[in-house]
Amino acid sequence: MKMVIFPALDEARIHAISGVISSTDQLVNTSIREDALAAMPDADAFFGKLTPDLLVAATKLRWVQSPTASLEHYVFPELVAHPCQLTNMRGLFSDVIADHVMAFVLCFARNFPTYWSQQRNRVWAPAGDAMSRVDFVSAPGQVSPVDRAHQHLADCSLGVFGVGAIGREILKRAAAFGMSLHGVDAVQRRDDDLGVDICGPERIEEMLSKCDYVVIAAPHTPRTQGLFGRKLLRHMRPTGVLINIGRGAIVPLDDLTAALNAGELRGAALDVCEQEPLPTDHPLWTMENVLITPHVAAASPRVAERHLETLLDNVRRFVAGKPLRNVVNKAEWY
Repeated sequence: MKMVIFPALDEARIHAISGVISSTDQLVNTSIREDALAAMPDADAFFGKLTPDLLVAATKLRWVQSPTASLEHYVFPELVAHPCQLTNMRGLFSDVIADHVMAFVLCFARNFPTYWSQQRNRVWAPAGDAMSRVDFVSAPGQVSPVDRAHQHLADCSLGVFGVGAIGREILKRAAAFGMSLHGVDAVQRRDDDLGVDICGPERIEEMLSKCDYVVIAAPHTPRTQGLFGRKLLRHMRPTGVLINIGRGAIVPLDDLTAALNAGELRGAALDVCEQEPLPTDHPLWTMENVLITPHVAAASPRVAERHLETLLDNVRRFVAGKPLRNVVNKAEWY
């Protein structure tokens, strides 16, 4: 087996890979394109950034491992048509990103954006419409403005668009808070462990209308690009919050901004944006009902070790002739 790695990996990772392959196997680890190109004709496997010229030079290539989970910037027509298997790094970030989503949910449910603003101005006042302490106390059977400003999560519903590994982890955490669960995915199915029916894409509008929180956890594919435009957003509840930790290209920012300005949504939380970095003059920055994090939902000290273990696992599988992990549909980009 011959494996080409381009760009080159550090010595520690190469040492780890060498430890799981036979001494008769060959590793070409280089950051020089000409060297990678020269090594491709008899390469069986490739890890790194594959380009059309490298693929054309390959005559024996059977497996390509992407170093990323997302593939919209990785696949190209020749790779889609090629008989090699493509695998990616999905599954490394599921728990981390799910934690980030629930942080967004809790911020809105407990009105943290309001309190952060008040803290900067040294204001001590429960969120709500009341102006005096007497208004903060509810009579039996009544709900005060303060109560209305805070959600009881077990009374709320959360829906996920894209119930893959990340989407399922989000639903698991929402279930722990007692939230009602909904899901839409390209693969319709019943999840008995979570007690939820994952509906097909044809029922996305129905899901949006049922949910207090809608989470986009889908990849960027030809089918999802621009999907959450103004027309679809209008199916959300005006009290609903849109959370996007999938890909920015799924939500046109002009449409989201217009929907928020029109009061068609309660708010939005974005870790990914259609344009990154988000331009400094974009109106979303100054909206009090919008939370923005700079594409860090997957940030964790655990990711590097998981990344290496996924690569090593697939190298072992490839050498042993076993099914590879995280094989993707190249035409669908996931």
